[in-house]
Amino acid sequence: MAEPTTPEPTTPEQQPTHAGGDNSAGRQPSGLIERLMAWRVNQAMESDGADPRVHTVALPIWDLLSRYYFRVEVDGWERIPDETSLLIGVHSGGTLTMDAWTLIHAWERHFGGERFLHGTAHDLLLTLPALGDYFRAMGVISATRKSVTDALAKGDDVIVWPGGDKDAMRSWRRRDQAELGGRTGFIRQAMRSGVPIVPVASVGGHDTVFILSEGQWLANALDRFTGLKKTLRGANLPIVAGFPFPLAIEALPSHIPLPAKIRTEFLDPIEVDHDPERLDDQKYVQSIYDEAQSAIQAGMNRLAAKRRFPIFF
Repeated sequence: MAEPTTPEPTTPEQQPTHAGGDNSAGRQPSGLIERLMAWRVNQAMESDGADPRVHTVALPIWDLLSRYYFRVEVDGWERIPDETSLLIGVHSGGTLTMDAWTLIHAWERHFGGERFLHGTAHDLLLTLPALGDYFRAMGVISATRKSVTDALAKGDDVIVWPGGDKDAMRSWRRRDQAELGGRTGFIRQAMRSGVPIVPVASVGGHDTVFILSEGQWLANALDRFTGLKKTLRGANLPIVAGFPFPLAIEALPSHIPLPAKIRTEFLDPIEVDHDPERLDDQKYVQSIYDEAQSAIQAGMNRLAAKRRFPIFF
């Protein structure tokens, strides 16, 4: 799960954009791959949401994975506001971000269906056969302004990962660094929707696969011939070490996550100004961004200090 970078349009009537991005006008998709992606993403945006039948089957599987494989610990439930909220977090582990999935599972178990948390995903993941269908059945929505706005308006909670591929694909050496990618769209989203921001810290997800190189150089080289970065809206093609491949270039899921211990903590909510005139107040928006990133980094530092060994525990 991820939130890619696509800039916000200047007016709400333009093409909806990713909730964590900033600035760019909407454009019509060109080329077969982009048209296919747009069609599949529109399916996700127009979907009624989660399929209870899939949840019924998946829930006990995630129970086992969370309890015995990833040994998930989630703290800070008392900090979650009673009102609908926009959660902001980091997610790690390449294309399979287990810290994101285990968080959503923990939320479902904690609230017992009384509050629904929508994850958000990169358009590419939502277009994949089978996996994209599973994402939508589990309530994952496209990380666009329209999708997030509609979900919040219904009273559902939403979590976005502003760092997108910069976050999920960051090097293992930077696994404990909060990466929001400099993207401030989530702040304006909270302001427009009239909801608080709840920062979420998490560590351990980056031990489920070892990202040796973020692969920016490789993505840049291939982009000269294929235009891949424009189509996928990603900057990285990471080189990873994991199972079953000791070395792999991961543009799509190509590993089985290792059994790393995942620790997550909900942090104090951040109230934002709902005055629409402040949407263009760059100083104010930046101050909220800095507050959210600092809170997440402090939380990650606390969680990382609990490790008994460099990895897995």
